[in-house]
Amino acid sequence: MTYCVAIKLNAGLVFLSDSRTNAGLDQISTFRKMIVYEKPGDRFMVLLSAGNLSISQSVREMLQVEQLKEYDNSEPITIWNAKSMFDATRVLGAAVRHVHERDAASLKQSGVDFNVSLIFGGQIAGEGMRLFQMYSAGNFIEATAETPYFQIGESKYGKPVLDRVLTPDIPLNEAAKCALVSMDSTLKSNLSVGLPLDLVVYEANSFQTDKVVCIDEQNPYLKMLRDNWGGKLREVFDSIEDPLWNGGQTHVPLMVSAQRHQPLRKIGTPAERLI
Repeated sequence: MTYCVAIKLNAGLVFLSDSRTNAGLDQISTFRKMIVYEKPGDRFMVLLSAGNLSISQSVREMLQVEQLKEYDNSEPITIWNAKSMFDATRVLGAAVRHVHERDAASLKQSGVDFNVSLIFGGQIAGEGMRLFQMYSAGNFIEATAETPYFQIGESKYGKPVLDRVLTPDIPLNEAAKCALVSMDSTLKSNLSVGLPLDLVVYEANSFQTDKVVCIDEQNPYLKMLRDNWGGKLREVFDSIEDPLWNGGQTHVPLMVSAQRHQPLRKIGTPAERLI
């Protein structure tokens, strides 16, 4: 399993991925899930992958050479000459379908599902930044202002902080911090996600970035974030009043009657039924 998250803001894009892959309890390995495509002044794109490692690696290789042709005599479209991120994502979809046509049947015979999830985002000169999530069939959806992020892999543990913090207007540094908190929550709760992490931060209309970092267990910022996030969560938890059961003095009683529903009924004999 893995965990990857990508965030689209007015100020730019944030990409974060772990690097753990497992094929069983005793087959834990480290493989990077992120790849950056950069042509300064023209285009900047990032691909994140989750799912079957052999499939995602094949898709990444095919993406380098995959071509789309609109018409028989038209110039082939690749990720390097596509005029829009939409067209570049269509090329990625074609690469996924190419690998599916080649490998899906033999994988099925071996009892393996064709399982790959991808996030592809960036900016091509002439248009704004765009962010897409792609599924195993090669179809995809695009991030919007209402949903400015995508997750793939083991996403549930890191989702709450993203939902509470992210808006399109927040600064890139805050979004990167939010992504790292999301990742740390996932690392804390799921052993199938692990260090090192790859983090890329892209500023809008720059078409390149030097904000690329590999984060391991010795990284001082990650250590600080882990200690502070865990400590602050405990402080907030402790600051919330405990529920009182016996009519104690409180402005927020728990033992009140629900407006529309009856309390849970107890069953006391074998003959009783809920209905």
